[in-house]
Amino acid sequence: MELKNKIVVVTGAAGGIGRALAQVFAKAGAKKIICVDLDGDGAEATAKMVDGIGRKVDVSNENDIKALIDDTENDVGPIDLFCSNAGISVPGGPEVANDQWQKIWDINVMAHIYAARHLAPKMIERGGGYFLNTASAAGLLSQIGSAPYAVTKHAAVGLAEWIALTYGDDGIKVSVLCPQAVRTNMTKGKEDHVASVDGMMDPEPVAQACLEAIEQETFLVLPHKEVLQYMRNKTENYDRWIGGMRKLNRKYR
Repeated sequence: MELKNKIVVVTGAAGGIGRALAQVFAKAGAKKIICVDLDGDGAEATAKMVDGIGRKVDVSNENDIKALIDDTENDVGPIDLFCSNAGISVPGGPEVANDQWQKIWDINVMAHIYAARHLAPKMIERGGGYFLNTASAAGLLSQIGSAPYAVTKHAAVGLAEWIALTYGDDGIKVSVLCPQAVRTNMTKGKEDHVASVDGMMDPEPVAQACLEAIEQETFLVLPHKEVLQYMRNKTENYDRWIGGMRKLNRKYR
């Protein structure tokens, strides 16, 4: 998909990867970018940078997502690209309280589901559209120190796969972003964390990798090239891979 003259929605747009995506899409000639975040002021600030529209939206609330889609389609035009980028991290394992499990599930997974539920039928009716879903390398591998993050990001990858294989013949394209550490508010103060073993990227090259994937209609977006080899190691010998991850766990937990 070429971004020129396209209408784009980006969630989590108040900073980090979301803001960088909005800026990269604007440079690529997008017609209008709707910048969405729970931080309404941050969304507005990003919108001003790209001559877009800022909206305060709680992506964990299905009614908010539905209203965002309906209002954009009615007031701006058909959404060509929807970027479900908002996400959070919660440390810990099974002992994490239920409300925190539910919160991260709602933001990291259900927000993607709500977008597909309410937008995919519209896209299919008019012949196609594009979803860019932000997951993580943790969704392909795992996340030392955070079961909720690892589980929800695996689910996000699984959903993106399902949308791609189920709606592909209806013209729906999907890319799923799976970086390691990116310099954002989420990773601030964690420069020596396990996700940074291969370096911490700035958001701009990550957004550029997304743009290239969308233009080439590539499913998997891996800004950290090492992740592909880690995936191969995992599938080649699962037990050996788990052994290696246990070593990382001992080092970083």
